[in-house]
Amino acid sequence: MINRKFSRGLHGLTFGARRDRGAGVGRLSVAIACSVVIGLLAVSHRVEAAEPTANTKLFRAGVGVVDITPRNLPVIVNGGFTERRIDQITDRLHVRALALDDGTNKAVIAVVDSCLIPRALLDEAKRRAAEATGLPVERMLISATHTHSAPSVAGALGSEVQTDYAEQLPGWIAEAIERAVKNLQPAQIGWAVLPDPRNVFCRRFRMKPGTAPTNPFSGKSNDQAQMNPGHQNPNAIERTGTADPDVSVFAVRSRDGRPLSLLANYSTHYAGAPGISADYFGEFCRLIDEKWNTARREDFTALMTNGTSGDANCLDFVNPPRTFNHRTVAADVAETALNALEHVKWFDWAPLVMIERKMTLDTRMPSDDELTRAREVVGAMADRLPKTIVEVYARETVLLSQMPPTRELRLQVIRLGGLGISAIPCEVFGSTGLAIKEKSSLKPTFNISLANGAEGYIPPPEQHALGGYTTWRARSSCLEEQAEPKIREAIIEMLSEAARQRADEQPIPAAASVPTKPGLAEPEAAKLEPAKPEAGNPGAAKSE
Repeated sequence: MINRKFSRGLHGLTFGARRDRGAGVGRLSVAIACSVVIGLLAVSHRVEAAEPTANTKLFRAGVGVVDITPRNLPVIVNGGFTERRIDQITDRLHVRALALDDGTNKAVIAVVDSCLIPRALLDEAKRRAAEATGLPVERMLISATHTHSAPSVAGALGSEVQTDYAEQLPGWIAEAIERAVKNLQPAQIGWAVLPDPRNVFCRRFRMKPGTAPTNPFSGKSNDQAQMNPGHQNPNAIERTGTADPDVSVFAVRSRDGRPLSLLANYSTHYAGAPGISADYFGEFCRLIDEKWNTARREDFTALMTNGTSGDANCLDFVNPPRTFNHRTVAADVAETALNALEHVKWFDWAPLVMIERKMTLDTRMPSDDELTRAREVVGAMADRLPKTIVEVYARETVLLSQMPPTRELRLQVIRLGGLGISAIPCEVFGSTGLAIKEKSSLKPTFNISLANGAEGYIPPPEQHALGGYTTWRARSSCLEEQAEPKIREAIIEMLSEAARQRADEQPIPAAASVPTKPGLAEPEAAKLEPAKPEAGNPGAAKSE
């Protein structure tokens, strides 16, 4: 079928041939006719290359970005044991969305600069986005970065919710998704993985008997593990787990080589930043924009997702303290991501599969005796917020007793060609993420934590046996002790199912390397220049 542009060219060329007919030279008319046919074939070839026909598989992608920096200060910030209020802005917060369309299926991945986002808020954002775009809510993956420097939209430990901000956030998320879908355009995709162990270390340690801290409302006794024990603590025996060092990248560019997006994944908890800040997650996005999107086009964004960082952060407690901040961490990870781009194999098209399943799990509820004692502590606090660990967990005990005894989780996986992505609404340990990667039917696979909800830490059963902060019963860690193996096995099976679906549809490699275009540049990892490091890490050891 001839498209409109091709039709207009056909009309103009035919008109020229008719005008020459009056010359009365038959051979000239034949020559012109031949020229017309050759010209039409050439035009047809050029148009088909630029605008694939309905019979050509076409992958499309688009991005949308919305600034979600609080308009009114001060704001409540969660992420620590006690509530903080912040009245200064260090850098801007955003929702960044990436829409994908393989011609059969569509999906959106959105990343929000927030610590924790409850499922109810995200469900409302998805509902609004579905109304605006027609995209089913099951085709939307929305995660929080886990920055500890953003307005609180989820009550956690000693922190309340910044209500006015939480009411605005669903609309902003939906707007970013709507923009991404509207901006869909022909694209090429690819992926790669490189390790970067410089800023990710297991933060939980097995301690000498009697030296690990505990609290009377944790649901645990005889704690043997401690989070953030301090550098070279003589009571720290060994790390309790292994961190995932991978920097995974999913890259998107236009058909002529113009960068459109880079979705990355790394498994460090956060770096720490003063004021309101997107932490290293936002700084990473800024650096990728600066070093890859050198033309500064507005239809580009990078996205950094939190991997399996439930027991990992930037602090290497085995060795003496080092100097770093959120900018230096971002520079290191961005350097690795840009180097990974050199290993990307580009595809003109790949099948897109997305699966969502719901899982219901029990929660760990306090005993009657624990609840009685907790109410005594909370009663003595009157109307003020908790100030100590005992008060924090006594209050958590009372709040949990008022909640349902089960919790429903949304689990998701995405397949893009041979790439697997899992989405889990929890803070996941490194060992869990590494086990999923090892057993996944899709290679490579990466895992996004705190996606589609905030259901707390999921320590593996052997970690529950050791106790310690991430196992202490609270709204931020309340799922049953068998939650981790149940979630892990479900994700592995979902990845296998995704690999089986549309298995006969093979990715289509890009025909040839696309040359660098004017205004673009190849990744310049060696030229990254981080800001001068601040002394130490601002507060990671004191926050969750």
